[in-house]
This record gives sequence, structure tokens and C-alpha cells, in this order.
Amino acid sequence: MNNIDSILKIAKNTIDLESKAIANLSNLLNKDFANATQLIYNSKGRVIITGIGKSAIIANKIVATLNSTGTPAIFMHAADAIHGDLGLILEDDVVICISKSGDTPEIKVLVPLIKNGPNKMIAITGNPDSFLGQQADYVLNTYVEKEACTNNLAPTTSTTAQLVIGDALAVCLLELRGFSSHDFAKYHPGGALGKKLYLRVYDLSSVNQKPKVWLDTNIKQIIIEISEKMLGVTAVVDNGTIIGIITDGDLRRMLSKTEDFTNLTAEDIMSAKPKTIEADAMAVDAMELMEKYGISQLLVEEDGIYAGVVHLHDLIKEGIL
Repeated sequence: MNNIDSILKIAKNTIDLESKAIANLSNLLNKDFANATQLIYNSKGRVIITGIGKSAIIANKIVATLNSTGTPAIFMHAADAIHGDLGLILEDDVVICISKSGDTPEIKVLVPLIKNGPNKMIAITGNPDSFLGQQADYVLNTYVEKEACTNNLAPTTSTTAQLVIGDALAVCLLELRGFSSHDFAKYHPGGALGKKLYLRVYDLSSVNQKPKVWLDTNIKQIIIEISEKMLGVTAVVDNGTIIGIITDGDLRRMLSKTEDFTNLTAEDIMSAKPKTIEADAMAVDAMELMEKYGISQLLVEEDGIYAGVVHLHDLIKEGIL
């Protein structure tokens, strides 16, 4: 077997092993999971998640997921907790402690200190009969038969299981809170996904220039307007209402068909009934319209009045496309 085949075989075995372990997690779910979820949902405090080693890394990820989906959470390293960080825990907080074995020295020191306070404690562990499992108010069982590591030592399958249980917890809480796409956008305003959820057409068109001509505008002024406003298009308006559009493509086609264009006006060149979009529509809707009709610009209206232009380049710049 060559190196490539050998590497691919190991990778596939790893994925198969971990996928089977993850699938088995659903068989380990019980009332403790539902009760732990309800506990967090009804809590007036935050979720404090702690762990050590690889479990600490997983704890950080779960904290990030909870924070981004409407459940305030803080990471507390198990080793640092006994050196002052226990002060992070407030009276109404819920503590989640993550440990594969549930019997590490740090966990055995930390757990009694947490139990001395009023806080409820949830364990995420692969050993419900461990010290941690016995002391916790609720146990989320993440037992795995075998690590993906050949020596069955390096945390691989077990940390993946912890991560999946954390995701399941976060999604349940998200559903209980009725967390919507608009709520998600509030927590992710800088990313492309967030922009798709909150960015409106007006946010883009308002920073562009607003090219416009009238029915009797001559061709020279039309060319000047399109060139100066640098959007490759101009609206044709009458009393503020859009009645047509002229693109630089329209001008090129007109020049190729007409021998004498000195007396042409906007009315002779424009395309009537152009595609438009409302200023308060979502930017992603503008993108879909452009894709549907194979166009690069949309004229924007606000209460039936011409309000500007949104260009394909605006969407690309914002990461919408």
C-alpha cells in the first residue's frame, strides 16, 4: 500500500469511528439533558463553563456558541479557578464542568468548592460514575468506546463528543428562546452572514450618487450624467417617478444602430418599466433580482419616488455575493 492509500485509509477510519461514537450519543440522552437545558433557560445568571486540557478548549468553543445564540456564557479554566478565578461565579450562574474521566486532580479540587456555593452544576463527562458525575446535579453522558488515536490516548473522539453535546445544548436553548435570524444578525454584524440578515438596500444606495435625467434630456447630457455618476446607468424620471432606465449598454447599442443621433433624447433611448427595488428591502433580495434577470444595477424607490441606484459592485464589496 502506498503512502497516499495508507493516509486516506487512516483518515476514513478516524471519521468512521468518530461518526459512530457521535451517533451513539443520542442513545445516551436522558432526562438530565432536558432538565439541564431547562435549568439554563430559566436561570437569571450566566453559564460558567470550565475544564482542563483539551476539555478546556472544547469549553471555550461551547462558550462562543452560547454567546452567539443568546445565552451569556464565560469560560473559567479549572486550574485557574482555584487560584482566584472562582470569583467569576455569581450567585445565579449555572456551572458546566467538562471532563472525560471526571476524576482528574484539578476536577476533584474544584468541584467541592463549587458545591459549597448556591450554584447548580452540570457535568459533561464520559464517566457518569466518576467523582464529577456523582457530585453534579445533572450529567450529560459523552461516553465513547475508543479514541481515534491508535494508542487510545489522545483526546479525539471524546472531545468531539463533548463538542456535539455542547452544540445540542446550544441549539435547544436557541429554540426555547425563539432566537431568530434577526437576533443572530445582532450578534454577527461584521460577517457576511450577518450582513445578509440585516443590510438593507438603502444602506448601499444612500452612499452612491443618484444619476437621473428627464424625457427630453439630450444625448450629450445623458452621457455626461452616466459618466459623472460612475454607476453605468441613469434613471429617467418624471416628477420624481421612475419611468425608464438608460445603461451604458443602451448607449452602445443605440450608437451601433443610429447614423444621426444628435437630436436623440432620453425618451428615444430608455428602456421603459425597469426593474426596481424598495429602499427598505434586504440587500440579499437585490442580489437575487440581479441574478434572476442578469443585470448589474437596480433602481431604488422609496414610497414610489426615485431614491437611487444599487450596483452589483456594492454587494460584492459588502461580501453579500
